[in-house]
Amino acid sequence: MLAKASLETLKNGLKLVLVPDDHVESVCFGIFVASGSRHEAPALAGISHFIEHMLFKGTATRSALEISQSIEGRGGNFNAYTSEESTCFFAHMPYDSLATAVDILSDMYTRAAIPNDEFARERNVVLEEIKMYADEPDSVASENLSRALFPGNALGLPISGGAATLEKMTPATLRRYIRRAYVPRATCVVVAGRFDAAQARALVEEALGGLAGGAPLGFEKVRARPRPVREVRAERDIQQVQLALGFRMFGVHESLRRKTAANVFDCLMGRTMSSRLFQSVREKKGLSYDIRSQLQFFDDVGGWAVTAGLDSARAQQALETIEKEFARIKAKKPSSAEMRRTKDFLLGNFRIGMENQRARMFFFGNAVQTYGRVISPETILEAVEAVTANDVLSVANDILREDMMSVSWVTPKAK
Repeated sequence: MLAKASLETLKNGLKLVLVPDDHVESVCFGIFVASGSRHEAPALAGISHFIEHMLFKGTATRSALEISQSIEGRGGNFNAYTSEESTCFFAHMPYDSLATAVDILSDMYTRAAIPNDEFARERNVVLEEIKMYADEPDSVASENLSRALFPGNALGLPISGGAATLEKMTPATLRRYIRRAYVPRATCVVVAGRFDAAQARALVEEALGGLAGGAPLGFEKVRARPRPVREVRAERDIQQVQLALGFRMFGVHESLRRKTAANVFDCLMGRTMSSRLFQSVREKKGLSYDIRSQLQFFDDVGGWAVTAGLDSARAQQALETIEKEFARIKAKKPSSAEMRRTKDFLLGNFRIGMENQRARMFFFGNAVQTYGRVISPETILEAVEAVTANDVLSVANDILREDMMSVSWVTPKAK
């Protein structure tokens, strides 16, 4: 058995997931909040990501330095991320320091101070982060692809927002948003690793069980219209052409069989060095140093994308090669040998990943935030084994639709 988890819901609606493992020396404590970039009104674009940064800048009783020292002083580490649909912050600690992790992160969740001096400094940090991505042509290509795939919807906008909205925010703006978004009914807490279940439950109940429930934030769904924008282009002072090509597809609430078939399709096409796109574009024709694919599921829709850095003179040849691979997977189902290799990679990669307590925390936290229930790792492994070549052929034809495709180019500036 890879990992066994239990789920319970506190009286205020907060979900608690316990994933015990007595054979390790650490424990991971994570707080997942259903607050991401697609929940934001246009005037508040980037606020979820900004809040993520500010949570580490002090509470009513602790400074930013004291927070760091409390975690790192026990040999632990902590971090956070913001996505389109959630924010997560977590600490990985020696197993006898769970109480410290719960105390610190719960304090950040409930009593973030958003001090004025830290606010101004950290906003500059976030603005520099935005500039950093704007200087990376592959990031520009991917951001423009998202805008093209989901036009007019917050799902297509950068998670970090932009200078125009961030510069209008104040500490009070962030505090108000935290009060709206950081509520128990929108929150899932995960404890993974070595711990005493009764103690973990008591610690979370004491720290977060008394909070008022509140209502989770909503967001605008992606509608059938407008369809994706066919092509977008940008110029930068670069030498390579950056290509990001993608398709709008079904979302996370599709059947497990179909989602797993899409995962097999993604792996077969571009996730590994032995995938079709890597072999045809790089190994056989030498058209790119790196080419890869990525699959994303959101609540109502999903996206599958291929990205590559290309020589300007041979960019069109590379695109044609990619499109030939699309036509091939749509026309003929994969061989039994290719299916076996792809499945074995997915099965082995997942099993190896689940040895890590942080990976377990993410797996169960994201599952509960998405579906409201625990999904066992064995269910995922069984679903991969159950996928057939006909399933992959079917899902390839569903994903690779011309009317759902966008192409994003970032090219060298014309001389």
